[in-house]
Amino acid sequence: MKVEIINRSSHALPAYETIQSAGLDLRANLTEDVTLQSLERKLIPTGLYIALPSGTEAQVRPRSGLAYKQGITVLNSPGTIDADYRGEIGVLLVNLSKDEVVIKNGERVAQLVIATYEQAQWAEVETLSATERGEGGFGSTGKK
Repeated sequence: MKVEIINRSSHALPAYETIQSAGLDLRANLTEDVTLQSLERKLIPTGLYIALPSGTEAQVRPRSGLAYKQGITVLNSPGTIDADYRGEIGVLLVNLSKDEVVIKNGERVAQLVIATYEQAQWAEVETLSATERGEGGFGSTGKK
């Protein structure tokens, strides 16, 4: 799939790191380091602008290594970029660790996954079909 992109960052275009990677790494595009205190959140610019094909979205997801090693994650995960959005891609990072974390220019801060979707058409009814699970919600299927 071809996706139009404007790169106003000082970095190369996002790329798949391995042949079967689902996500492209997004890099911070900063003029100075950003410090995230414990439980603080900040919007990190990427300098990237995209035009997605109709019927697709881009999902901004955390990087597992950053989350595991430093407690940094994407707050609204996954963040959705709609096909009609033309603004800069920003990454809403939050520091869930006890320590301050410094984000540097060029650091890989999130992943971008392009996905297709369908829009729902509601069919309003009075009852829903029965299932074995029924109304069982959070934790209803057990732990094991």
